[in-house]
Amino acid sequence: MLVDWLPWSHVFGGNHNFDFVLRFGGSLYIDDGKPVPGLLEKTVRNLTEIAPTIYLGVPLSFAALTSALRDDAALRRNFFSRLQIILYAGAALPQATWEELERLAVMELGHPVTMLSTWGSTETAPTATDCHFQASRSGNIGVPVPGTVLKLVPAGGKLEVRVKGPNVFPGYWKQPELTRSAFDDEGFYRIGDAVEFVDPGASGAGPAVRWPRRRGLQAAHRHLGACRQPARGRHQRALARGAGHRGHRPRPRRDRLPGLPNLAESRRIAGLGEDAPVDAVLGHPVVRERVREGLVRMKHEGGGSSTYPARAMLLAEPPSMEAGELTEKGYINQRAVLDRRADRLLELYSDVPDSSVIVLR
Repeated sequence: MLVDWLPWSHVFGGNHNFDFVLRFGGSLYIDDGKPVPGLLEKTVRNLTEIAPTIYLGVPLSFAALTSALRDDAALRRNFFSRLQIILYAGAALPQATWEELERLAVMELGHPVTMLSTWGSTETAPTATDCHFQASRSGNIGVPVPGTVLKLVPAGGKLEVRVKGPNVFPGYWKQPELTRSAFDDEGFYRIGDAVEFVDPGASGAGPAVRWPRRRGLQAAHRHLGACRQPARGRHQRALARGAGHRGHRPRPRRDRLPGLPNLAESRRIAGLGEDAPVDAVLGHPVVRERVREGLVRMKHEGGGSSTYPARAMLLAEPPSMEAGELTEKGYINQRAVLDRRADRLLELYSDVPDSSVIVLR
């Protein structure tokens, strides 16, 4: 029994979820909501009505859902009433979200719900590995699915992972040069991620390795980069999510972070009502100090100036799907945000920034 908002035009919502229901004779309820402001309320209403047995999503959706589950007893009761499995994919689930889902399940059921994950990409249709067992924490991407082989190649102190199998695409449509560069000389797809062994003793021998059951790989790095969110403690909600990679224009700096705020959580910590104006919320000293604390933690956790932002700005206008700032899966289209708001973001790079910019001291 699935209640699913993921679009069928993507391999997660289509190849994985839709075909999953067809193959095993389940029931699929189409969720017309999304984990974004203005549409999350529909998802909450749907999940209050229909109790899923398996719930699948991307980390962004679980971050939004945990906030709703915490505050809405009726939603929490129905959501967990039949739930056997939570499965995330598309990116690493923040450990704080993992722990909060466990806590909420224990609150409602007296025990955690099994949390699984898969890893892959559109080009692997989508699954290449599957963590089909209960991992001890988030980030374990499991072992190769049957018929799929991984090759691990040392690169820059990490293990670059490459994929071969019947699930891997043959190439990009009418783009022979791009296709040639996507595969190595042994026909393995260069997916662009790095991994590490959960158990270093399970490394096996040779370039293509196999793992004993229940060990698996841990996602280590996304070569394309990912905008890190401010760290937060157990049960603490995120105030914002990053809207662009450091290093993008308007200037080639790596320490500037535009963020899209969680207004509900910002109002809560500031002690403001639901009708408080956005400017008053984002300018509130408690909200600004919480963001600054996040910058400090990111600096403490980072390994150098390129791993944390020194300035942040909370953008008052929510991301626009019509303007292409949100993808169908609810992710931020970073380039669209940066291009559409370039004039506003110039203040992040000013020698003397205005009061909207939060500076790491």
